[in-house]
Amino acid sequence: MADLATIARPYAEALFSSAQPTDLASWSEQLSELAQIASAPELVLLANNPKVSAADLSQLIVGIAKTKVSEKVLSFLRLLNQNQRLGVLSEIAAQFNLLKNQSEGAADVMITSAFPIEGEALSSLLASLKKRFGGKELRSTILIDPSLIGGIRVQVGDEVLDGSVKARLAQMQMSLSA
Repeated sequence: MADLATIARPYAEALFSSAQPTDLASWSEQLSELAQIASAPELVLLANNPKVSAADLSQLIVGIAKTKVSEKVLSFLRLLNQNQRLGVLSEIAAQFNLLKNQSEGAADVMITSAFPIEGEALSSLLASLKKRFGGKELRSTILIDPSLIGGIRVQVGDEVLDGSVKARLAQMQMSLSA
């Protein structure tokens, strides 16, 4: 089977090229919510049911969504359903968000910490990360993972900076066992 990213890329690029710059944030939000809904196990079963039409499935997904879905995004969803590509929607949403960020000179940063990071510590961390990643605006998401023991793990795109105690212990274990 083809890689999901390979299947999703043309869809994300086509949707991105048809969007107006003012629509990008709204469409990104809509796609993310629709992807979350479409990945629910119950909806996956419905998508694979030949008795459920693509139009009905699209209407059901849009009906569940809390945000108002624009007509173009609805047409896009119908197209995905007709081509039986609903399972790729989460990857399409991720790639659309990546294209949106590139056009805005921004990046999403996932900060995983053993302990909550707030206030001045977070501001200082984001300022140093901004320098590290060429002055891009960073849109941060913070996760708490006690298994890191201490330190942080930062992911921007496909680049990972792991300064956690867990990673250092694993490194030490590898060097001692070699």
